[in-house]
Amino acid sequence: MAMDNDGRPDPDALLALARKEETGVRNGKLRIFFGAAPGVGKTYSMLEAARAALDEGLDVVAGVVETHGRAETEELLSGIAVLPRRRIDYKGHELSEFDLDAALARRPALLLVDELAHTNAPGSRHAKRWQDVRELLAVGIDVYTTVNVQHIESINDVVAQITGVRVRETVPDTVLEEADAIVLVDLPVEDLLRRLREGKVYVPERAEWAAEHFFRSGNLFALRELALRFTAERISAEVLVYRKGHAIEATWPTSERLLVCVGPSPTSAKLIRTAKRASAARHVPWIAVFVESPRLSDTQRQSAAENLRLAEKLGAETATIAGLRVSEEIVALARAKNVSTIIIGKPVRPRWKDFLLGSPVDELIRKSGEIDVHVIRGDVGGETERIVGEMAKPGISWRPYAVSLAIWAAATAVSFTMFPDFQLSNLIMVYLLGVVLAAMTCGRGPSLLAAVASVLAFDFFFVPPRFTFAVSDTQYVVTFAIMLGVALVISRLTTRMRDHAALARDLERRAGLMLALSQRLAEARGLDVVARTAGRAVTELLNCDAAILVPDANGSLRHSGQSVAAFLDSKGLGAAQWAYENGHAAGLGTDTLPDVPALFLPLSGRDKVMGVLVTAPASPKEIFPEQIRILDSFARQVGLALEVERLQESARLAQLESEAERLKASLLSAVTHDLQTPLAAISGSAESLLLPNAVDDPHMHDMLAQNIRDEAARLSRLLDNLLRLTRLESGAVRLRKEPIPLEEIVGTALSRMEKNLAERPVVISLPEDLPMPPLDGLLMEQLLVNLLENVTKYTPAGSPVHIAAHKAEENIELIVADRGPGIPPDALERVFEIFYRAPGEKHPRGYGLGLAICRAVAVAHGGNIRAENRPKGGTRFIVTLPLEAATLEHAAHGANADNDSGH
Repeated sequence: MAMDNDGRPDPDALLALARKEETGVRNGKLRIFFGAAPGVGKTYSMLEAARAALDEGLDVVAGVVETHGRAETEELLSGIAVLPRRRIDYKGHELSEFDLDAALARRPALLLVDELAHTNAPGSRHAKRWQDVRELLAVGIDVYTTVNVQHIESINDVVAQITGVRVRETVPDTVLEEADAIVLVDLPVEDLLRRLREGKVYVPERAEWAAEHFFRSGNLFALRELALRFTAERISAEVLVYRKGHAIEATWPTSERLLVCVGPSPTSAKLIRTAKRASAARHVPWIAVFVESPRLSDTQRQSAAENLRLAEKLGAETATIAGLRVSEEIVALARAKNVSTIIIGKPVRPRWKDFLLGSPVDELIRKSGEIDVHVIRGDVGGETERIVGEMAKPGISWRPYAVSLAIWAAATAVSFTMFPDFQLSNLIMVYLLGVVLAAMTCGRGPSLLAAVASVLAFDFFFVPPRFTFAVSDTQYVVTFAIMLGVALVISRLTTRMRDHAALARDLERRAGLMLALSQRLAEARGLDVVARTAGRAVTELLNCDAAILVPDANGSLRHSGQSVAAFLDSKGLGAAQWAYENGHAAGLGTDTLPDVPALFLPLSGRDKVMGVLVTAPASPKEIFPEQIRILDSFARQVGLALEVERLQESARLAQLESEAERLKASLLSAVTHDLQTPLAAISGSAESLLLPNAVDDPHMHDMLAQNIRDEAARLSRLLDNLLRLTRLESGAVRLRKEPIPLEEIVGTALSRMEKNLAERPVVISLPEDLPMPPLDGLLMEQLLVNLLENVTKYTPAGSPVHIAAHKAEENIELIVADRGPGIPPDALERVFEIFYRAPGEKHPRGYGLGLAICRAVAVAHGGNIRAENRPKGGTRFIVTLPLEAATLEHAAHGANADNDSGH
């Protein structure tokens, strides 16, 4: 709507205006000189505007201006600073291009960049010149540029169909939408052809070819119409935003737009076809609108939905709005859409109904103001009456009338008990209260019956002479009239309030459903989880069978884990696949496979269709507009949620690929370097063995052989560690866990490291009642060996080593501590990264793999490892290993047994 009921501007429109102004302040301004074809004078007009800006004192620079040798254009360019072009060598040819970096460094107030659709030479920063322009705008430089209609992306195929020439260089429509101004440069076709013959568009050789192909008069007429229409649509959109942002109610007849009122009556079909013919004759867009009321029956809603589908098939923009006052809702929508003409059906009901209930057509004519209203006669009567839902419903229910009479009887009984002690005016209040109750509980018709019956009963039972309709005092006639009038007014107002409450409850219900779905989708993570959550939510919230179908890698739909309903047979899956591939609804209530008892709605994201929502309504024979609107809203929301998950998954995979590539590069670099050292030593020792004097010297021979063996062992350990780490991090290693005493792990590791630890004191502290955690013995042994080997490498010779373990809550902590120089605080976490070496290390023989393997082993056991610096120097490595429930229970029983024996 153009504005709220209190006359305030539309907040969304104000936000759009504010964003546009904010963008204009933050970025440079873009002005596009737009034409139908080359030669209409775009560059000339751009230079004229630039010279005007130059005269005003602005710093104007020509970044790139194509004069094509035209003397008058070159004359306008004189006096404007020209930016030197960048030279590019491409396949032996020297090309000249716009120098973006020079323009950014020069930073003028206004830059002229001709031919916005131009494709830059290979090697440029951006592939297209419009991308250069966007970068210029982002730093605050104003830009003047030119473009032809055939270069607009959305019109490119239309131009190719008209001219037979496919233009390869295009500009996205969003670039023109972001422009601050579009200046249409127009020239009559006869003048343009004359300029072409005079050589003012192309050189003679190219001009002759252009006249035979692109520059035929029919083509130019069509291109000119496209350019004028595009500019008009752009201006029309700006007018709508301005009117909404400034809360302008009055329609501005800058362009024609029709609106036709659609209802459940069969005569709506004639109105729709009339509106279609009128829009085609005038070449204007048209809108079909249905005003839904709580008073409409399900059958009427179904008929209205069919009429809306007919209008949509004929090319109308359709809209369904909820409201009680049809005329107010239609006029509000017409003004919001800047409609110039409203088409509505002629009422044929009796005049007395219009007198009592009011005529929607008369109200619409009075409130339409400057909007034209065309009243069309239908084939069979009552169109407007049916729009508001006053068409007689099939099978009148007498129950509300019986309830209304019961309320009237109760009011009469209460009045009888009050009659001796209260004045007649109090009895009137009792009857009016009964009318209010009847209106609130039974509706309009029963409340009118109660009003009339109350006046008659009051006259018959209580006005003297009693028990007769005659009155002794004529003043009571006025009392009866006022009482009847007040009762009717109260009845109508109460009924309207009841309808408003029903409408509010309906809107609240829809908002609640959307909120519930949003909350569930927000908590779901993963594409399949989101799809399953959405399917269950639709099933629960709308009480209908539902399923979400998502495409696999081949584009074939598959269900996302929930049970697929029986309606998803081969025909149903075919309808779902069609809805996915074409982006349109199929199945029940549509024109595509309408005999399938399910509705298939595409889940559209911003870029593409993400899947299909399949629903089977409770009644397989009909589906109502309310259900369609809610399902459409659900489908859009689920589609966006699925797209977000897809983008997050793509980002995660991209990050994993990036990490994998980084790891591969680091691995290759480190392995190359670390393999070269032992290989060089082995190669050097082997070459020395081949020397004649090396064979004669036994000591030299043994030393070289020993060096070859040591370096080969070192190389073997490196490769073994790399293979082990790769298998651990990829999950290829299957752990064989079993409860093992830590004493065995520690003893085996110390045996392997006996030679390295020969000159170091080793202190072991392992409690006797320590629980046995489930471990893979070989891997845990390797973890401890790596920790001990790390101690021997990076601590002074002879310094002590401490090995301890204790139970911490539901874990076992294994500790290896030393008295070395410690680790820099900022490297305590990074020492477990592959190939990382702490700053200042003086031991180049380490590969940075040992601690990385320790972390991989700990994580594989469900635990972790961390490093801490000790207060008096040294480092403590703490390995946390989880205990299983059975182990904890056994340990608890053991502790209880010890306590019992102590007593």
